[in-house]
Amino acid sequence: MGSVPSTPRRGGAYSPETAEYLIGTFVGDTPFPLSSEFWQKLLELPLNVQWSTQRVQQACELLAKNNCHTRHLAKILFHLACCLQEYMSSSGALPLVYEKAFNAVYISSIFLKHLIESVHGENIQLYLSLEDNEDVQKDVLRDQTIKNLVMRNVLSFIASVEVSPDTFLLHLELLNFMIIGMSTQLLCGPSPGPNDVNPFLDAAMAQDSSLVGAVVCRLLLNFMARSNVPSNRATYSILYDGNQSSVLQRVGSAAVDRVDIEGNAHSARHIKLPFASLFDTLGICLADEAAVLLLYSLLQGNSAFLEYVLVRTDLDALLMPILEALYNAPSRTANQIYMLLIILLILSQDSSFNASIHKLILTGVPWYKERLFHQTSLGSLMVIILIRTVQYNLSKLRDVYLQTTCLATLANMAPHVHRLSAYASQRLVSLFDMLSRKYNKLAERRDNKLHIAKGNSVEGNNLVEDMSTELHIYTDFLRLVLEIINAILTYALPRNPEVVYAIMHRQEVFQPFKNHPRFNELIDNIYTVLDFFNSRMDAQREDGDWSVHEVLQVIIVNCRSWRGDGMKMFTQLRFTYEQESHPEEFFIPYVWQLVLSHCGFSFNTGAINLFPVDLQTERLENGVVGSTLQNGDFDKSEYQLDP
Repeated sequence: MGSVPSTPRRGGAYSPETAEYLIGTFVGDTPFPLSSEFWQKLLELPLNVQWSTQRVQQACELLAKNNCHTRHLAKILFHLACCLQEYMSSSGALPLVYEKAFNAVYISSIFLKHLIESVHGENIQLYLSLEDNEDVQKDVLRDQTIKNLVMRNVLSFIASVEVSPDTFLLHLELLNFMIIGMSTQLLCGPSPGPNDVNPFLDAAMAQDSSLVGAVVCRLLLNFMARSNVPSNRATYSILYDGNQSSVLQRVGSAAVDRVDIEGNAHSARHIKLPFASLFDTLGICLADEAAVLLLYSLLQGNSAFLEYVLVRTDLDALLMPILEALYNAPSRTANQIYMLLIILLILSQDSSFNASIHKLILTGVPWYKERLFHQTSLGSLMVIILIRTVQYNLSKLRDVYLQTTCLATLANMAPHVHRLSAYASQRLVSLFDMLSRKYNKLAERRDNKLHIAKGNSVEGNNLVEDMSTELHIYTDFLRLVLEIINAILTYALPRNPEVVYAIMHRQEVFQPFKNHPRFNELIDNIYTVLDFFNSRMDAQREDGDWSVHEVLQVIIVNCRSWRGDGMKMFTQLRFTYEQESHPEEFFIPYVWQLVLSHCGFSFNTGAINLFPVDLQTERLENGVVGSTLQNGDFDKSEYQLDP
């Protein structure tokens, strides 16, 4: 066959025809062995040719057609692994090796993404093995597969090579490659199954724990640095037309930079990180939903970090962004609200946390628009926001688990409440009032439907059963709120005169439940408190109305003599967070939704089975699916290479 185009000097330029031909040969039907000089030509190609989306689609379709025969995807991945290994061995002293590694991962990502998102049905065939006649490379592979070799070297590069202006683009593209390679999980159903095919994900999970730990450590350090690294290398634009920005042109949003590793150990079991920097960075970033998930993962999975957080004296740095996000719940996703509440529940399991948040006084809360707060405690604000979230959930989301999580957190906090503010105390009593009114309406509707259903209507009986279930749920909510109030009155009454005032001011809301079998003992305790303070008020009553200040002063004085006589003691409630038996059914789809919203490139929504995709998301899809080859662009043979 014909001769190979000559290689230009470094600093020279390939002609557009040469660039197109090399890519065309890569996707064509002629297989080239690993030892062919074609691969060096391809990987030294400056990727500065702009192609339309349609041309990209044509190339991807040709590779999908021919890859089963040529195994060119496996071969370029092998060269990627070799280039990364050579770069790490040379300590970055070979710029040409860097360029080849970058080109290999960039080209691989483009075509691998198309192959994955174009899968029809459950048949994922990426043809990642080499032909039997590639014996010369078995010494390199040994007993490894291509996917394992590639993932090992990709992870090793991320862990061992610091991010710098010279390495930034390669770091970015390797992370994109990992996302693309693992995106086979998007094709699977919401519940992991034995027939799921995830070659790159499985290869990553099979790596040595010391390597995985080092990668996680490096990524967390990059996250903490949060500096935009100016790249010393040009961004590449091949496979993108002039109206479409490349992934590499969006590098300003990436959270990486070089950082000193304070106390970083390379042990597989004990990876040390600067918790102070991690705490501070999380506090800055919690407006981002991905940072919320990271914080949850650290608190749930790393007891050392949880203990560190609990002894910080500036908990407001972490809690204020969380409370602000819950305050703005209508603009947050249900999953984000759920994760924020779980974080608060995990923290509230610690009694020292519950005590310390009431000692931390806030000078103001600028994002709370409905009321001006001045010198209120962080604990009081947390109570207010949790109650506000309960009310929002009742009116909008109507999620029982979310509701229970809010109330469980309040229950954990209740025995440790200290000087709860007037507004927080009022909101607590108003919460009981709101739930009781909903309970009463449900009970009345249920009774009316029960009367109508006596005609043995199957539909009527089912409706009554549904309403009875909802009524039972509200019964549990009401009892939990009563237990929260009881815990404050039982364990912390002398320190909370505003709670006593709020109960006295709205004491009529408790009257209808004095004889309720689920509530009567809890209501009796509330009336024991009411009788004590009402009698003190009566003993000092004078002609004329009492001001709020005067009533509160009487309460404060008599709180000192309160001994809890006549109060029935209940077991102190303590709720703990435990993951569901199959947490992956929630977290895998959730993580992928966050990944796709942050990664900077689109995925064919029609191929996603992991979670439902709404029409709005589909309209935002940038990819072009199903375009046809026009004019035989890649069939032109202006140049030829010998296999």
